Formats: sequence, structure tokens, C-alpha cells
Amino acid sequence: MSSALETLRRDFGGDIVEPGGAEYESASRTVLASGSPAHVLRPESAGDVQAGVRFAASAGLSLSVRGGGHSYAGFGTNDGGVVIDLSRLADAEITDKERHLVRIGGGATWGQVAVTLAPHGLAISSGDTKSVGVGGLSLTGGIGWKVRKYGLALDNMVAAEVVTANAELVHASAQENPELFWAIRGGGGNFGIVTAFEFVAHPTTDVFHGKIAFPASEAATVLQGWADYLRTAPEELTSVVDFANPFAGGPEAPVEIYVAFDGDDPQQAAQAIDPIRALGTVTGDDIALKPYAETLVDGEAPPPGIQFVLRSAFSGKESVPEVLRVLAEVRASQRSPFIAVRSVGGAVSRVPADATAYAHRQAELMVVTFTAGPAPAVAAARPALEAIWERLGPHVNGAYANFLASATEDDVAAIYPAQTYKRLTAVKRRYDPGNLFSRNHNIRPQ
Repeated sequence: MSSALETLRRDFGGDIVEPGGAEYESASRTVLASGSPAHVLRPESAGDVQAGVRFAASAGLSLSVRGGGHSYAGFGTNDGGVVIDLSRLADAEITDKERHLVRIGGGATWGQVAVTLAPHGLAISSGDTKSVGVGGLSLTGGIGWKVRKYGLALDNMVAAEVVTANAELVHASAQENPELFWAIRGGGGNFGIVTAFEFVAHPTTDVFHGKIAFPASEAATVLQGWADYLRTAPEELTSVVDFANPFAGGPEAPVEIYVAFDGDDPQQAAQAIDPIRALGTVTGDDIALKPYAETLVDGEAPPPGIQFVLRSAFSGKESVPEVLRVLAEVRASQRSPFIAVRSVGGAVSRVPADATAYAHRQAELMVVTFTAGPAPAVAAARPALEAIWERLGPHVNGAYANFLASATEDDVAAIYPAQTYKRLTAVKRRYDPGNLFSRNHNIRPQ
């Protein structure tokens, strides 16, 4: 260990933060999780990342990789191991104006990227939170306000630079290391540390964005009408429904339909959004034209001691009516979690099922339940949560890795169907046979 640490101090050009240091308290935790790592490394270059990987491997220490730090499962920190914090590798630059190619550092956040691209009239389909990392989101999916028009974030990735478990820096694209490129688009951080991405951006205008609220009593009809309409709505329209919010009344909380229309023509926007307004009694409507970057919200850190239970699953067209019926009934319960339903389909569904390791191309909706609070409150809520998911179980499938607060074998099996997992295992054996990158929804090499 002492020899490995001496080598690290010699070769590493960034900061090494250790217990007792002035920055350790903040460096040891993420937005959503706390830890007590032995070393937090803040690389300044890809070479520093390579040095950090060599150190963790030679010292036999657990390795966590941190981008934005929004992992609900706490992957961005650990106890007694090494954290490689990529926050200083956050540059974003347009490298080819004609092709709209953008090079983005592995530690950049989507807010940084949106601000960089906005003056050029460009955007990349991403998530919906400014402080979420480009890496964490893109390696497992990327469902946000442009998903129905431009697909997942990972669908717009064309190349990546990856530090593998043997500390080699490799280029992954459709032409170079194509199996690795396939795997990192959906397989998470299992195969290495991405120090830089290359994305294709698209021209963008301001967008119409906001929410339309309906009374809780109209939940059943509004939800079904919303899902029916989204099947034929223009792909410029992406939408999310939130309801049963415990902080807004629980069973009496309004049904809030958030929409983003990807365009600045008011007549086209009205034609796309008005059918949603007609679904019920509108009690609030704040949809307005705004820059795309302003649709991304700030991600707030919770108070210390707060635990999360976050679950997700997908629904195909044939199961949507029953899924929404169950959720409308659950909403009326005093013990309902916060519920969100996201529209997908569109551009996501047109990508061949085996083109990337993201496996849920034909889903029409994604269902998410969220519960948070002190440990005793979360423990008390678990039986009701399990009962809800038992009811949903026959009608949903899969899981979205970015919306899970756990990393059990069942979670991994839900994220990756058998054939996808088998192919990922082969890539894992090639690039990380010792499973150094295991702090994730883990693909085991054997």
C-alpha cells in the first residue's frame, strides 16, 4: 500500500484529499449519499485518471467513480476505498460546427453543457436536472425533455475515451472497439472510466415548457386520456405526469402534467398541447416559451440522514390501461408514495433493440415511485410500497438504472434482459476481468 501510494503521489497531477484534510467532509459525500473513503482523487487529466486506476488496483481498494454525484444508490462514494472525482474534467466545446460535434469532459454536468451550447443554437437530448453528470446519465440512458424527438442521451453519443481496468486509455466508437462502445451505451460504469465523450448536438430554438394541473379527483380519466393522446402526439411533445405528492397534499395533491414542446411556433405548440388541456378541469397552467437550458432544474441536496426508496419499471402499450388504473387507485391511499409517469416511445423506439445495451426500446411509459425520509419513516413505508409493486408486477417489466436506489441482483436482472447481460458479460471479461469497476449495477465478468 505504501509503495502504491508513493507512486500515486509522484504520478498524480490533481488533488488527493484524505481524512483530516480541510476539504474531506465535502469530498467524501455525494449529493445523495455519505461515505468515508480513504482517498478522494480529483484528476486534472486523463493521465491522472489512469494513475488513479493503477493505484486502486495495486492497493486492492474499492473504487468509486463520481461525475455529478446523483446516484440514488450511492455509487459515487464508499467506505475505506478510493473515489475518483471527475469534476475537474468538465470542459465542453464544439469541435465541428458543420456536423455539430461536441466534446464533453467526463465530469461535466448537463447544466454546463446546456449553457455552453445555447449561444450556438444547439442542444443535446439529456436529462432534466442541471447538476446531473453527463457520464452517469449517458452511460445508462438519458430520458429528458427531448427524448421523444431526439432519443436518449446515449443515442446521441458517437464516441468516448475510456480508461479501462488496466489503466489503458482507449477510444470507443462504431469503428474502434465497437463492442466496448455498444456496452457503455446502457451498461453503466462497468467497463471503465469515461474521461471524454463526443456527442452530436442538434439545432434548437426556445421551447414551450411548464405544467398543467388538474384536480386529484380527476386522476383516473386524466391519466388514461394523457396516455392515449401521447401515442399520436407529435414527437416534438414530451411529457411527464406527477401525482400523489406527499408535500402537496398526498391523496389530494393535484395531477400535474409537465410538457415540453420542442419548437417556438406558438400555433404548433398550442395544437400539440391543447388536447392535454382538454383532458379535465384545468386548475393551473404555467406553460411558457423559454430557452431549453431553463427547462433543466437545480438538483438540491437533501438534509443529512434522509434515505430514499426509488423504484422504476416500464410498461408496453397493452399494459398501459391497467398500470394507470392501479396507480390511480394507489394515489387515493394515505400511504401512497410520490408517483411519476414518463412518456417515452418516439425516437427511442426506432433504434434497433440490439444497437445499444439499453434494453427497453419498445416501452411506452416509465413508472417511478419515490419515497424519502428519516430511516424509521422509510422503514414504515416499505410494506405499502411492496404492496403497490406487487400489484404493478404483472403489468410492468424491466427497470431504469438511473431511477433505482438499490443494486440487488434482481435490479440488475431487471435492467438487463438475459441476452443483453450475456453480451455485456463478454465485454466485461475483456475490459475488466477482475471487476475493479464494481460500484454500479454490476455486470460480473463470470
